[in-house]
Amino acid sequence: MILPTAYMAPEAWYEAFFAARRANEQVLIEVQESFVKQTYRNRCLIHDAQGHEVILTVPVLKVEHKQLTRDVQISYQQHWQHQHWMALKSAYGKSPYWDYYADYFAPFYERETKWLIDLNDGLHEVIVSLLENKRPQGHPSDSPLRGEGSEQGIGYTEQFMQADLEPYWGNGTSILDALMDRGPETYNI
Repeated sequence: MILPTAYMAPEAWYEAFFAARRANEQVLIEVQESFVKQTYRNRCLIHDAQGHEVILTVPVLKVEHKQLTRDVQISYQQHWQHQHWMALKSAYGKSPYWDYYADYFAPFYERETKWLIDLNDGLHEVIVSLLENKRPQGHPSDSPLRGEGSEQGIGYTEQFMQADLEPYWGNGTSILDALMDRGPETYNI
């Protein structure tokens, strides 16, 4: 299965991810596609403490026509990291699992990451580790397609547009809503 990269992906994205893993399918994160603006690749949807939708967007440097997702750089002209962290803290600060998980996410909002794909991969690794009730570790590889069992030389062999899959992600709510509320139990749900 090939999935698009996503900034703290929606719950349905993780449902597809874990369903494929349970079926022993190879799961790859596509980074060779042309970057599609206004998608989950650089934004997520969370709900604040009052239940209102909040969209968090990672600003990127100007994207050239047909620029590959792997080549998209994050812009730091705005103080988006502080804004995102405050939004997360406000939304989840009183949730049952915030105190357990906040320290795993904090480093992503304290240091600059040059590439969007590295930010997304790092957050994804933390989320997967927490969902599997493991201590997060490691750093993303630099392979063109990332994922378990990815081999050097695998190219863009499946011809479908990931942007067409965006509606599949349900209401698009980030996995963080469930994770902060239900903790590792989220994996079973």
